[in-house]
Amino acid sequence: MFPRSCSKPAAFTLIELLVCIAVIGILAALLVPALARAKAKSIAMGCLNNVRQINLATLLYVDDFRDRLPYNLGQSDIAKGISKNWFYNWTSPVMSWELDTDNTNSALLTRGGIGPYTSKNTRIYRCPSDSALSSVQLAAGWSERVRSISMNAMTGDAGEYTLGGTNVNNPGYRQFFKLTQIPRPANIFLFIDEHPDSINDGYFLNRNESGKWTDLPASYHGGGANLSFADGHAEKHVWNFPSTKPSPRPDAAGLPFQIPEKQLGDFDWLMERTSLDEY
Repeated sequence: MFPRSCSKPAAFTLIELLVCIAVIGILAALLVPALARAKAKSIAMGCLNNVRQINLATLLYVDDFRDRLPYNLGQSDIAKGISKNWFYNWTSPVMSWELDTDNTNSALLTRGGIGPYTSKNTRIYRCPSDSALSSVQLAAGWSERVRSISMNAMTGDAGEYTLGGTNVNNPGYRQFFKLTQIPRPANIFLFIDEHPDSINDGYFLNRNESGKWTDLPASYHGGGANLSFADGHAEKHVWNFPSTKPSPRPDAAGLPFQIPEKQLGDFDWLMERTSLDEY
């Protein structure tokens, strides 16, 4: 008969348990920021893909409409068209901070314009990072608005603004009605993420000589915005100056505003890719 063992069963001591907890905490602290960065990168890539898909839909539209870019109208022309049941703008919802139904009416995104070329996919019109809402919209239980992407004001037929063949907002610069009128398509953008405080009619406007932000690009992705270009490529551009990157919330931007003289670099970069001098 073998003698009974007198050894105690193995177990963690309190010190060992505390060390294990500390190690797990350190690993979690290292892992969580990495996961957050990976998630942010994934969202940014999703947004870039959205802009690229809208650009592709536009190029398909151009093929079917004898090289003409889609209509890119201001708010009053959009309203006139909708009142007559005409949906020919590139997209129709007009954003605001009020409880207007356009803010949530996804059907307006794809009715007319480039809508038939997007497979009726309404999610591509909005950056996944854009959750900006006003207090009245939050109180109404809203979770998001339907659009955060706009079209370069100097591309497409802008209705009342371009009746004379040039754009009254930028008379010294070319309005590109047709794709083939753009001499360097890789350098002229068609679509851009827009700051939620300036997005309204989908007509992204800044006046070349003003040195003033009228419509402001978004800065959701590491301080940058996604843009798509007339040659079909899309890219992210990171802004350099704090005046270009106000918080994405109602009335945060204080638009329009004069840009500090030493912070004009972002404005100049974008305007060089907006249009070309007429002369």
